[in-house]
Amino acid sequence: MPYLDLPTHRLHYRLDGAGADKPWLIFCNSLGTDLHMWDGQMEALAKDFRILRYDRRGHGLSSAPPSAFTLSELADDVIALMDHLAIEQANFCGLSIGGLVGQWLAIHAGHRFDKFIFCATAARIGTGDSWQARIDAVAEKGLSPLLSGTAERWFSPEFRSSASDVVQIFIETFGMTSINGYMGCCAALRDADLRVDLGRIDHPVLAISGMDDPVCPPSDLEYIAASVVHGRHVSLPGRHIVNVEAADRFNATLAEFLKTR
Repeated sequence: MPYLDLPTHRLHYRLDGAGADKPWLIFCNSLGTDLHMWDGQMEALAKDFRILRYDRRGHGLSSAPPSAFTLSELADDVIALMDHLAIEQANFCGLSIGGLVGQWLAIHAGHRFDKFIFCATAARIGTGDSWQARIDAVAEKGLSPLLSGTAERWFSPEFRSSASDVVQIFIETFGMTSINGYMGCCAALRDADLRVDLGRIDHPVLAISGMDDPVCPPSDLEYIAASVVHGRHVSLPGRHIVNVEAADRFNATLAEFLKTR
């Protein structure tokens, strides 16, 4: 399995897709998931793109520094992977905290990217107090008390019933996330607020929301699309992990956006 060793941690990544003449597409996972959250996108997109997926620090097979993280440090991991793989420019798709990472990259490292897809995210997710409370609770009791509530926030009742095996895999992955990695990312979310900088993003942006997402509702994605220079918002059936719950429509929407010049 491919890894990138950095001074404070190791990143696990995976490459899929077409040959050297195809554009790059980078996927960035949400809090408490790993790179396999994007498995449902591979068949639809791998024939037209070279795809880089990776486990965020402290998630999946990636290790985590012991200290809290900042959003800029999470974004630096993306640039480090791109440099390691000699990727000069790429498209970027991130969900939840992955979407925040994408927004930071669009603002501060836009020359390395072409188009951005921000999914089930916001320029400010939650409040500082709510994330600090989450950090304190996880430090005391671990991730187990969060499992049932996470399933409800991430997936609609209908999907939890019809695809219980898929939901179970996601919840098991969540439960195996490194405590340091989870709390470190919560600290990044606690401190991240990009609302005043969205107007600096002049790349083509597609903002995708889940119609019934209680974490980042459609209004958050509408705000992003309206605030950037070239933004478009699409809302799809489902809750927070909309790329899984509405996979077919998500894939078609993503492909149409990326292929349109």
